[in-house]
Amino acid sequence: MLRIDNTIFSFDILEKKFICNLPECLGNCCRYGDSGAPLTAEEAHILEDIRDIVRPYLRPEGIAAIDEKGTSITDFENEKVTPLIGNEECAYTNKNGNIFLCGIEQAWSDGKISFRKPVSCHLFPVRIKNYSDFRAVNYEELAICFSARKRGSVEGVYVYEFLKEPFIRAFGKEMYNDLCIAAVELRKKNTLIK
Repeated sequence: MLRIDNTIFSFDILEKKFICNLPECLGNCCRYGDSGAPLTAEEAHILEDIRDIVRPYLRPEGIAAIDEKGTSITDFENEKVTPLIGNEECAYTNKNGNIFLCGIEQAWSDGKISFRKPVSCHLFPVRIKNYSDFRAVNYEELAICFSARKRGSVEGVYVYEFLKEPFIRAFGKEMYNDLCIAAVELRKKNTLIK
C-alpha cells in the first residue's frame, strides 16, 4: 500500500494494466453489481436536481425505476447508490445496440448538464472507501473487465494512467502527480529486485 496524506492506495493501481474495451465488455459495469453506483451526499442531491434534464436520455424502464424508488436509494450497507432496474442494471443506463451507456454522461456530452457522472462510475474499476481518519483506494479485478485488462497489457497502460482524469477529479492534480512519481519509483524498485 502507498500512503499519500490521508489516502491509502493499493499497489495494484500502480502495477496492473487496464483500458476499457467497450465493444467487448458491452458496458457491463453499468449492468452488474451488488447494488447501484456509490454516490456521495452531494451527488445524490445533484441527481435530484438534474432528474428532468437527464430523463430523455434514459430508457422507459430506468425512468420507471427512478419514479418508483427515487433518484438515489440507500443500499444494504446503508450507503447512497443509484437505483437499479429490477436487480440488475443502473436506472441511469441507456443502450446503443447491445452496449450499455450512461444516460447522465450522454446529457453531459450534449452540454445539457455540468455533472459528468458519479465519481465512482468515472473511477471504475477503482473504488474509494472512506474511514474515520483515512480513505482507502483499491482496484477491483472483476471478470467483466477481462478484455480491459487484456487491452491494457497489450497497449502498456497502467490503471492510474488510464484513469488520469477521474483521479484528478477525485483527488486533485497534486496527489495524482505524487501517485505518478510513486509508480515510477515502484517500477524502478521492482526492476532492481528482479
